[in-house]
Amino acid sequence: MEDILRQVQNGTLSVAEAKEKLETYEDLGFAKVDHHRKQRQGFPEVIYGEGKSAEQITSIMEAIKAKENDVLVTRISQDKADIILKQHPEFIYHNTAQILHWHQPTMSQKVAKGYIAVVCAGTSDLRVAEEAAVTAEALGSEVHRIYDVGVAGIHRLFDNIEEIQNATASVVVAGMEGALPSVVGGLVSYPVIAVPTSVGYGANFQGLSALLGMLNSCASGISVVNIDNGFGGAYNAVLIDRLANKTD
Repeated sequence: MEDILRQVQNGTLSVAEAKEKLETYEDLGFAKVDHHRKQRQGFPEVIYGEGKSAEQITSIMEAIKAKENDVLVTRISQDKADIILKQHPEFIYHNTAQILHWHQPTMSQKVAKGYIAVVCAGTSDLRVAEEAAVTAEALGSEVHRIYDVGVAGIHRLFDNIEEIQNATASVVVAGMEGALPSVVGGLVSYPVIAVPTSVGYGANFQGLSALLGMLNSCASGISVVNIDNGFGGAYNAVLIDRLANKTD
């Protein structure tokens, strides 16, 4: 704010331009785009794609991009993404993760020295695991993917344990009974973000059994996000990654 006021005082910025820069959000009618999210939290506002039309998503994307911020859209279907990509081919779409994103060309995408391990129990959990992995990468962290290492064949986990232990934080994704985060939590010395998925048979109750299993974990240092919330797990892990590798 002081920098903007000095520019007005020096005559290098008009009052109208200063007013635009100081506006905290932009009202599009159907959405109020929070342009100060990055200043408050370190990341621009993220667009949740479900329930929004391709036209609405495009308008929000363009408003964020116009402020020279990176753009991240989660839970966006292939059909909507295809419509948007015809108009904005510079964006990248990840089908499994259902994420559409774009980086400012001048922005450094890697902001931390460490990496986040995204650990996935089974192939059926890949959609949520990839949402976590792509989100973390889009927010500036390096990601190591360790997939299909569930407790039904725990030797697969142990074959990758050194890579998991050397991470700054882990996002551990599992369905069924949700046991994998407890195992990982007992083997690492950093925070674990557990993500239950809706994968499982009837008694899984669309992920409720995995959620309760993770909430009742006997391993310390485990935090749990909502069912299928790969984005939320990744966001928390990136915050930890940034703090752990802070240099200033």
